[in-house]
Amino acid sequence: MAVGKNKKLGKKKRTGKKAADPFAKKEWYDIKAPSIFPIRDIGKTVVTKTQGQRNSRDSLLGRVVESSLGDLKDNAEDDAFRKFSFKIEDVQGPQCLTQFQGMSITTDKLRSLVRKWHTLIEAAVDVKTSDGYTVRIFAIGFTRRRPNQRRSTTYAQTSQVKQIRKKMSEVMQKLGGEGDLNALITKLMTEIIGKDIEKATQGIFPLQNVFIRKAKVVKAPKLDIGKLLEAHGGADEIAKLVAESGKKVDREGAGDEEKGAAKKKKAGKKKAAKEAGSDEDE
Repeated sequence: MAVGKNKKLGKKKRTGKKAADPFAKKEWYDIKAPSIFPIRDIGKTVVTKTQGQRNSRDSLLGRVVESSLGDLKDNAEDDAFRKFSFKIEDVQGPQCLTQFQGMSITTDKLRSLVRKWHTLIEAAVDVKTSDGYTVRIFAIGFTRRRPNQRRSTTYAQTSQVKQIRKKMSEVMQKLGGEGDLNALITKLMTEIIGKDIEKATQGIFPLQNVFIRKAKVVKAPKLDIGKLLEAHGGADEIAKLVAESGKKVDREGAGDEEKGAAKKKKAGKKKAAKEAGSDEDE
C-alpha cells in the first residue's frame, strides 16, 4: 500500500526515552605487552563500567588480543608477517597486563612460500619450558634445488621426509625446552629454530624457507602475580605507568584555542551591550 494513501503509514510512534549514547557507560583500558618486547603498547580496549555485581575487571580478564611483530619492535617491517597473541591476566589501574598466548604467520606469507615441484614438510611437537609452560610448536619447510641440478622437480623421497620430520622435532624439542617462556619468545622473534633446522637437515636433503609457522600455549601454570609483574618490568614500573596514565596531557595549540575563545566571548559581550544601548535609544 502506498504511503500517501494511508495516513498511519510512515508515522513513527513517539517514545518517552531518548536515545542514550552507548559509550557513556564505557571506559577505556591500555593493553601492555611483556617487557621482553621493545614496544609494549598494543592498543586500547573498551569495557562496560562497574555496575552493581558486574565488575569491569572480570570482563577484561581472559581477553585475547593480537598484534603484529612489526608493531612491537623498532624498524621491524620485515617481521610484520609474524602475529603474536596475548592474554589479559591482570588489571592494574587503567593498565591491562598480558602474557604470551601464541604466535602465527599471516596467511599471505604462508601462501607465498608454497612452490610447485617442491616437497612441503611439516612437524609439530609439544615443548615444556623451565617455568612450567607447555607450548605446541609447528614447523614448516620446503625442499631446495641442489647446485648443478638438472631435474626440473625437487621432490624428497618418503624416507627422507620421515628423517627430516624427526630431525625437526629433535631440534624444536632441544631449543624450546632449554630455558623459560621468555627465552622461547626470543627464539620465535628471531627465527633461530628455523635456521638450526636448515643446518641439521643439510645432510639428508637441503631445505629452504624453514619457519615456525605457529606456536600456542597448551598448558600454563597457575597465575603468579609476582612473576607477571616481573615479566612487565616489576611493581615499580607498573606503578609508574599507572601514575602517568592519570596525568593530564596538554594538547598542542590548546593555549591559542583558549585565547581565541576568550576573544570571541569578549566580542559577543560588546555586541550584546551595543544592541542593548540601541534598544534604549529607540
